[in-house]
Amino acid sequence: MNRTAEDFLLSIWSRCGALSTALLPLSWLYGMIAERRMRAQARTAWRAPVPVIVIGNILVGGTGKTPVAAAICKTLQDGGWHPGLVSRGYGIHIGATPHLSDEDPSARYLGDEPALLHQATHAPVAVHPKRTLAAQALLAAHPETDVLIADDGLQHRALARDVEVIVQDARGTGNGRLLPAGPLREPPERLDQADWLITNLSADATSSERAGCTRNTITMRLQPHSLTQLSTGICTSWSAWLAQPVNRVCGAAAGIGQPERFFTMLRAAGLELSRTLRLPDHGHLTSGQILGWPDTPILITPKDAVKCSPPHDPRLWVVQAEPVFDDPSWLDALQASLRGGGRRATHKPGNRH
Repeated sequence: MNRTAEDFLLSIWSRCGALSTALLPLSWLYGMIAERRMRAQARTAWRAPVPVIVIGNILVGGTGKTPVAAAICKTLQDGGWHPGLVSRGYGIHIGATPHLSDEDPSARYLGDEPALLHQATHAPVAVHPKRTLAAQALLAAHPETDVLIADDGLQHRALARDVEVIVQDARGTGNGRLLPAGPLREPPERLDQADWLITNLSADATSSERAGCTRNTITMRLQPHSLTQLSTGICTSWSAWLAQPVNRVCGAAAGIGQPERFFTMLRAAGLELSRTLRLPDHGHLTSGQILGWPDTPILITPKDAVKCSPPHDPRLWVVQAEPVFDDPSWLDALQASLRGGGRRATHKPGNRH
């Protein structure tokens, strides 16, 4: 789907207008089919021999799941855990056998987000539309794994989970309607079932834009901390970059769910963006798209960088950003929940979560 089509759908889903209302019968059908599918999966859900953390959202479009997954993985590694990551592998062809990062860590083989997670954490990754198969393959290849992180697996109930983390952004639940009349994969009340609800706010948003209600509600913002030149691997800190006046005016391109959030972060951090390019989510940045741009740095996201093939344009710099949580202690609480058994302690295998 191109960016124009994505923007059109987002405009429809932001309000309960005539077109959205006309699509309500299809939403009711979608909700009924999706609920039946998830119930059927949950009845025979596979229970892994290690704790499982599921990270996902109920809102279509990018909400910031990948940075949260990376932050959880790094925290667990620092705490002495040996996490493994499983994902669907969006946009790539996968046959009967899951793809493992041991075989090929590229975005072409794993998908852009799983490849990015492997690059950021060095944890083993397995991808397959059936997350249970991915989890089983990863555990077989890496028996030292003692916790699994399922990225974008909230609606995949065939894999039983011990902790659920839902990530949303300032859009909250949009117009509150299910697809295709609204942006939701599940009803808004699904937020209340999460163990943690993370609201990803843009750099210029206020905390009052937080939406949803759960017992553990956290807000986060992404902040840049370093940049890497794609062609040379040269890395510099964000403060050192800003100290050079020549770097203050840049171009920027992003093929993520919410490109404007990336651009807003850069502006809020002190840059002037002379040109911007909004690519479709999971889109590929090509040399032709930035042909004729000024001879100044062009900043891109790590998700875009993992799909760029050499030779690399020397103007391209990858911005590494980290989530800053209003209450960082939630990550310690998550570890404590895992040690206490999480939902495993109160639910029998196969029960719906």
